[in-house]
Amino acid sequence: MINKGKIIKGAGGGGKDKAKQPTIQPDNLHSRQFATVQDLLSEGEIEGSATASKAGLTKGTTAYNNAFLKDIFLDDTPILQEGADNASPDDTDFNFQNITFNSRFGTSNQEFIKGITTTPRTPTGVNVTVTVAAPVTRQVTTANLTAIIVTLTWPALQLFRDGDILGDTVNYKIQVQHDSGGFVTKVEDQVSGRSADAYARDHRINLSTYSSSVDIKVIRVTADSTDSNQVNAFQFTSFQEVIDNQSNYPNSAYTSIRLDSKQFSRVPTRKFRLRGIKVKIPGAGANNSGTPTVDAATGRIIYPDGYIFNGVLGAATYTNCPAMCLLDLLTNTRYGFGDHITESNLDLFSFVAASKYSNELVDDNTGSGTQEARFSCNVNIQNSQEAFDVINSLAGVMRCMPIWSAGSVTISQDKPTTPSYLFNLANVGPAGFNYAGSSLKQRHSIVSVSYFNMDSKEVDFEVVEDATAISKLGHTKKVIKAFACTSRGQAARLGRAVLFAEQNESETVTFSTSIDSGVLVRPGSVIEINDPVRAGVRRGGRIVSATTTAITIDAQSSTSLPAIDDSPTLSVILSDGTVEQRTVSDISGAVITVSSAFSSAPNVNSPYLISSNSLQTQLFRVIQVQEQDDVNYVITGLSYVEGKYNFIESGTPFAARTISLLNQPAPAPSNLTITEQIVVINKMARSKLIVDWKPVEAVTQYQVNYKFENGNYVSQTVFASDFELLDTPVGEYTFQIYSYNAALDISPNPAVATFNAVGKTAIPGDVQDLTIEPINEQFARLRFSQSTDVDVLHGGRVYVRHTNQTGGGATFQAAQDVVEAVAGNATEVIVPALQGTYLLKFQDDGGRFSATAASVTLSTVEIVDSIVVKTDREDTDGTPYNGSKSNVVYDSSLGGLKLTDPTANSTGTYDFVDTLDLGGTFSLVLKRHFQGVGFYTGDQFDNRTENIDTWTDFDGAVAQDANAKIAVRTTTDDPNGSPTYGSFNDFANGAFKGRGFQFRITLDTTDTAQNMNLQQAGYTATMLSRTEQSSVIASGAGAKAVTFTAPFFVGTSALGNQNSFLPAVIISPQNMATGDFFELSGISGTGFTVHFKNSSNASIDRNFTYSAVGFGKGG
Repeated sequence: MINKGKIIKGAGGGGKDKAKQPTIQPDNLHSRQFATVQDLLSEGEIEGSATASKAGLTKGTTAYNNAFLKDIFLDDTPILQEGADNASPDDTDFNFQNITFNSRFGTSNQEFIKGITTTPRTPTGVNVTVTVAAPVTRQVTTANLTAIIVTLTWPALQLFRDGDILGDTVNYKIQVQHDSGGFVTKVEDQVSGRSADAYARDHRINLSTYSSSVDIKVIRVTADSTDSNQVNAFQFTSFQEVIDNQSNYPNSAYTSIRLDSKQFSRVPTRKFRLRGIKVKIPGAGANNSGTPTVDAATGRIIYPDGYIFNGVLGAATYTNCPAMCLLDLLTNTRYGFGDHITESNLDLFSFVAASKYSNELVDDNTGSGTQEARFSCNVNIQNSQEAFDVINSLAGVMRCMPIWSAGSVTISQDKPTTPSYLFNLANVGPAGFNYAGSSLKQRHSIVSVSYFNMDSKEVDFEVVEDATAISKLGHTKKVIKAFACTSRGQAARLGRAVLFAEQNESETVTFSTSIDSGVLVRPGSVIEINDPVRAGVRRGGRIVSATTTAITIDAQSSTSLPAIDDSPTLSVILSDGTVEQRTVSDISGAVITVSSAFSSAPNVNSPYLISSNSLQTQLFRVIQVQEQDDVNYVITGLSYVEGKYNFIESGTPFAARTISLLNQPAPAPSNLTITEQIVVINKMARSKLIVDWKPVEAVTQYQVNYKFENGNYVSQTVFASDFELLDTPVGEYTFQIYSYNAALDISPNPAVATFNAVGKTAIPGDVQDLTIEPINEQFARLRFSQSTDVDVLHGGRVYVRHTNQTGGGATFQAAQDVVEAVAGNATEVIVPALQGTYLLKFQDDGGRFSATAASVTLSTVEIVDSIVVKTDREDTDGTPYNGSKSNVVYDSSLGGLKLTDPTANSTGTYDFVDTLDLGGTFSLVLKRHFQGVGFYTGDQFDNRTENIDTWTDFDGAVAQDANAKIAVRTTTDDPNGSPTYGSFNDFANGAFKGRGFQFRITLDTTDTAQNMNLQQAGYTATMLSRTEQSSVIASGAGAKAVTFTAPFFVGTSALGNQNSFLPAVIISPQNMATGDFFELSGISGTGFTVHFKNSSNASIDRNFTYSAVGFGKGG
């Protein structure tokens, strides 16, 4: 049966409205976790947030805490944006949400940060649904709890209505009761949203002090749901007892940050922009000179004008002054060296002096004209380091050097400093001053300085270049780290300081001195030095007597006192140990008068120094004073340039000191005199000019330029104040004498003098018995009789000239030198083979020529590149072909040698009558001489017996199948003994080597109808020209026998006669003195003998080389 009341009826077709789409709200409730991270920032009390401190905000205020969030960077992103209002930032100003931050600044009594648990406890389960009518309460009795974490859970939270799935809202409270004293609401909150599955929420309830128990009550405020479509019930799931870490970490600055896992997949990196440890700064000054303050914006200490430190430090405050930071590190007992060093162990005045210099304002290198402190210290030392390294690093920030001396620590700063002591050779050890410098390879032209950029929060680099150094050294780069530096300007100044030091302050000086000076000089002080070895003159010594206005000096004769117009100054050490300088008004002998009185009269025997515009003292900063023994100290200093500070900070050019006259041009010599003498040297009369002059002070080297008549100047360097010129011909000489300074710079002007030399007048005799013989196509040998004049034999020359003219028109004057002049004792000379006339004259040691030239003419140049050893013709002998024959015969009707019977033997031989004997093993060239013709033995077909298919000719006109050849075999044995020959080798024109040569002719035919008529047969044997050249040979003091590397062929009794082809030997002597000569003898095919002698005919040892030109190469 159908219940009509339950029938669902449609509205009918044709309706225009569409069905409603259901709404499903997002599932936006998710359980979240939070992480709390603690960071230790510093040991010791710090100023805190850099942003808040610069703004002058008070710690603990909302504005301060918000400003601090600008200095906290999570993964390099600030929590609060830089431009946000500190008092009331907008939600959109926060880069991160749900961040809880707490900080402590390192005070001794600071409170601990709540919420940092010790060992967590296991949660206690409750799992009871909370209703309006039935709140859920639980009691805990554990003692000393600081908090309870309550966990509430909604199995689901959603509302189903008209097909939509929506979220819902539930309000609730959490109340706490201590020791049954009544419930107090601690949490009043709500959950609003939609979750299709379980959603949990934790609440930390901080507890007050209690004695026995704590009750926790969870109350539902929103009415309970009675509709199955509204799901919003929740449970009190569990609670967890919490005992916080209550350590306040006194004297340690630290933070805690609570992070929402919804925004971070991991714990982010944290960076903090802070103003660090508070340190003591100088207190109120003496004589009401004011109290230093700290610039809140920069951390720079501001010293009142005329401030005088009274030895007492003031209260601790924040500053980035490196001197005060170093002082704090040295004296702090918690993180420094205070257990070993106290303020009483420190020279506080040196720290305050360094602080004043460090906090002076300089240009910040941004180009905007703004300024910053010269040195600032901004560093976070996070680990333990060697004390020596940390102290030196912090001291280096302000260009300081820590020094332990006399039981206290002081610091010496590289800053403008006046000299505090004087040194010269009078108050140093006998070794004087020793200098050392760095190699150019250790210097750089570019420095890249790394520093921490506060804007990018990363290490950045400032590159500094020295254009002058680049031009000298090229691009050589050095990378350094600017310790504790966050300023680009400070990094740039450091880079310029490094480059300046490498280029201008790399020299050190070391010297010893006595105890009276050694105990007064301290590392870091600047000293003045006059070193006469380097300066070139003495400008310092000891005081003999003194008043406040007149000083009498020692060793006045050896002291170079400047002229008054050179603006001289006098520096002395007063009785209290201080150095004073005054302008010199007068110098009279050894007494120096100053224009204004010294504060007190210097002690007798104390050192003094004189300086002037043209020569200044050297400045060095002491880097080490070492006790050598009981009475001597060794001092080491580094070169000091006064103007470097302005150059480093503002680029102001600095003037270099003139510390030496050795680099200044020296004056020319004076009192130049010239005399002429005729002297006998090695039994030979020689003329000599002697030039003499007065020595120039500090000059040890001179340049002598001289010329004869209108010739070119000849230069020579001498190391004495005189010069001798030997063998001077008659005529006018001009001399120029220049002085060299220590840098080998020549004087601007010379001393000049002229002199007319007389010399010797006799002329030598003429060349006699001149002949010429060609050697080869390139050279010819001139022979002549040896000169009879001694001054030619010893120190003279033989001049050889050539002209193309022949006959009587050729003159010595119109000819030109064809070779260099040879020694006057020569009797032959090798010259280029040229057509024309050779003219020879002797020249004596005075340059005088013989009156008349000897001459010889070469009309044609015969090429003698080879010689014919032998030409042998067997056909022209008295009995032609009279040698040994085999199957060959001489046919007089044909006039030639032929095969006896080709049909019987198609090959035959003929051996030459004579054996060629060279008398030794040599290489030679053989060229055959052949003339023959093939012929047919008959002109009838019947005369031919071979197969007709092999005939190459039917008419008998061409007989080309018969042949003749010549062969040679050689031996190195004596052919007249029992020689062993090699096999025969055919030749036409070839080179062979041996002593004995035998020749054989072979006739053959491949057509027995053909024969060979050898009408002429023989050979020509030639030897080629050869030149042998030696390396340098020492002759020894006597006759030197020289053996050729390979023998030359000189002929035999059978071949051109013995010694008819002797080699030509050319001697090229070296290191010959005037009058030396040599004798050549014993020339053979294997060598020669040479004997060198001097003008006294005594044997001498000389070096020489030789060239030998001959024929053939034996061996």
